Amino acid sequence: METAWMHKLRQRQVLTFFVLLSVSEAGRELGPYSIEEEMERGSFVANLGKDLGVELAEISTRRARIISRENREHLQLNVQSGDLLISEKLDREELCGSSEPCVLHFQVLMENPLEVFQAELRVKDINDHSPVFTEKEMMLRIPENSPLGNVFPLNNALDSDVEINNIQSYQVSSNSHFLVVTRNRTDGRKYPELVLEKELDREEEPELRLTLIALDGGSPPRSGMARVLIEVVDINDNAPEFQQSTYQVQIPENRPQGSLVVTVSANDLDSGDNAKVLYALSQPSEDISKTLEVNPVTGEVRLRKEVDFETIPSYEVDIKATDGGGLSGKCTLLLQVVDVNDNPPEVMLSALTSPVPENSPDEVVAVFSVRDADSGKNGKVISSIQEDIPFLLKPSGKNFYTLKTKRALDREEKEQYNITITATDLGTPRLTTQHTITVQVSDVNDNAPAFTQSSYTLFVQENNSPALHIGTISATDSDSGSNAHITYSLLPTHDPELPLSSLISINADNGQLFALRALDYEVLQSFEFRVGATDQGSPALSSQALVLVQVLDANDNAPFVLYPLQNASAPYTELLPRAAEPGYLVTKVVAVDSDSGQNAWLSFQLLKATEPGLFSVWAHNGEVRTSRLLSERDAPKHRLLLLVKDNGDPPRSASVTLHVLLVDGFSQPYLPLPEVVRDPAQDEDALTMYLVIALASVSSLFLLSVLLFVGVRLCRRARASTLGGCSVPEGHFPGHLVDVSGTGTLSQSYQYEVCLMGDSSGSSDFKFLQPVLPSSLVQSSGKEMVENSTLQNSFEFNHY
Repeated sequence: METAWMHKLRQRQVLTFFVLLSVSEAGRELGPYSIEEEMERGSFVANLGKDLGVELAEISTRRARIISRENREHLQLNVQSGDLLISEKLDREELCGSSEPCVLHFQVLMENPLEVFQAELRVKDINDHSPVFTEKEMMLRIPENSPLGNVFPLNNALDSDVEINNIQSYQVSSNSHFLVVTRNRTDGRKYPELVLEKELDREEEPELRLTLIALDGGSPPRSGMARVLIEVVDINDNAPEFQQSTYQVQIPENRPQGSLVVTVSANDLDSGDNAKVLYALSQPSEDISKTLEVNPVTGEVRLRKEVDFETIPSYEVDIKATDGGGLSGKCTLLLQVVDVNDNPPEVMLSALTSPVPENSPDEVVAVFSVRDADSGKNGKVISSIQEDIPFLLKPSGKNFYTLKTKRALDREEKEQYNITITATDLGTPRLTTQHTITVQVSDVNDNAPAFTQSSYTLFVQENNSPALHIGTISATDSDSGSNAHITYSLLPTHDPELPLSSLISINADNGQLFALRALDYEVLQSFEFRVGATDQGSPALSSQALVLVQVLDANDNAPFVLYPLQNASAPYTELLPRAAEPGYLVTKVVAVDSDSGQNAWLSFQLLKATEPGLFSVWAHNGEVRTSRLLSERDAPKHRLLLLVKDNGDPPRSASVTLHVLLVDGFSQPYLPLPEVVRDPAQDEDALTMYLVIALASVSSLFLLSVLLFVGVRLCRRARASTLGGCSVPEGHFPGHLVDVSGTGTLSQSYQYEVCLMGDSSGSSDFKFLQPVLPSSLVQSSGKEMVENSTLQNSFEFNHY
């Protein structure tokens, strides 16, 4: 009754044990402790209070307890005295079998703060078992001509005890022919062999009866006996010989019952019955007898049951081959069981905290341990949880893990988490165990409204109607109730020139945006502003989003003709020489369109002409060219009506009127060679460049000539009226004029003096130029050289 009550109390304690504020360092080791087997219940093991370094009262207040990995609880803790006691008799052979040392692992858990101490109890063996022979009587047939020193294996005895308490030696009863030798196997077991010391004589002694005694090393030692009957047979001088002295075989532990392990084979050189060989297991242990069997005729060794690596990893057994004459040979079978990953990991939950308050980082949620019965990589376990949850696993001791929150939880983000603990071993194939726990998250107004997009792009066709709905912005709030009620608003713009309040309005409840007036693409192509979303929590939280409004162009502007101007008082007339070749460029119509895109793509078309076949218009660049040679019959004046049309829908257009006058002897700066086929685009660019150069050269030469002429005249008059009114400075002011005529008839340079006329106060009235001629020219021609209008030379000027 008391035991059941203690069991229920322990269950309640484990359920609430790890719901603590923090977890102390786990994995510290105690002991090791040891106790002999078969001690009475309640026997003293150790005083944990001293090993833990705590007072007795602290052991009770911190709820110290023992947790064992096995299902049975072998130990108990006396919280009043701090003594560690055994709760039942311990049978080492039952707990560990032949394994040594026999270790029971357990943990000592203490609360406030939580501490986990790893410990182990080693159960010592006592000599409580005697050696036992599986066969009480053994039969040997030994030929009389067996050589001295010949060895005859005997079946070994079994002892459940280990180490010194196990079988240590064999003895044989007194006789004149044999002695017994104790041999050791690689696994530590000992077996006997009879050694022939004196030759046998069947006529004198046809059989021998011996007693074989097995002794262990206990104090006092225990023994077991078996009878050995030796039959001396007549001469059979060839014993069976195996093809291999040792057979090494590996089989996986998942081989089914009846599977073939190996086939052994022995040959006997005798004939008749002496050559017939029978196979049998020699000196098999109890485990081997239950596991392996050999076909006496074929030598096939098969499994009698499935092998388990976790129970027995290897087997060693001798196989005896006996012929009809009684001679025998032996070989050794070394059977290695290969571990197969056939045990999935186990997850044992020790504590769980639920619900977990939000905004509490580094919170302990659960404590659990894992284990795997396999070995090597098959027994190594990796624990993990999903990556998309705000929790992390932290190792807290040997195979112990603590599940903690990675960050502060948000109930509005997720109010319940299903955490799957996945334990996977490293075997092939990998085995996985999953354990799912549910953690609830308990609530605050900690979420601001969130827009569905960080920025919105809205497209509005220009010339829209006022109060047009142009789009909707939307925000969500993960909170509930009034904390999730959102109000939308326009935020002040940073651009003082943007009249946002007269352009856009927003519905505060649903975020719908309206254009308050018609938009014009040519005035305002795009603009941006920010909107705010505010909840009704306390304090209120808000967020912002950027809205970009793109005004789409409509074809609301007709093409405008830049050249030739159509609003001039007099019509613009183009001159066309009668000698122009076909394709001669008469003029180029230049037009623009305020729209954009395909609405601004312009095409040109000749609608009407005085001579329909004389002129043509290039559709894409507006060039008006001649289509044929001119003749005397062509009218001297021509009027062309051109249409400029955009590519909008519907298209808009403008018309332009050109007047063309045919003239004779008109000097063209450029005429395309008829024999050379040129690219129209290159002709247009070259012609334009030459026209500009020619016009600039003629204009500059004319203007400079006028200025020089006026300057020379003024200088002459000033020199005549005032003597010495001009003085030549030392330096020269360089300036060069280009010889546009190209004749190069005069190469001298002329120097002009710039004279200032002034009154007695020193203020100047005007400036004029006075030429300073070279001495050679002054002597020859004097002042008449200055008046020569054919001068086409470069001049240098000096300031006065």
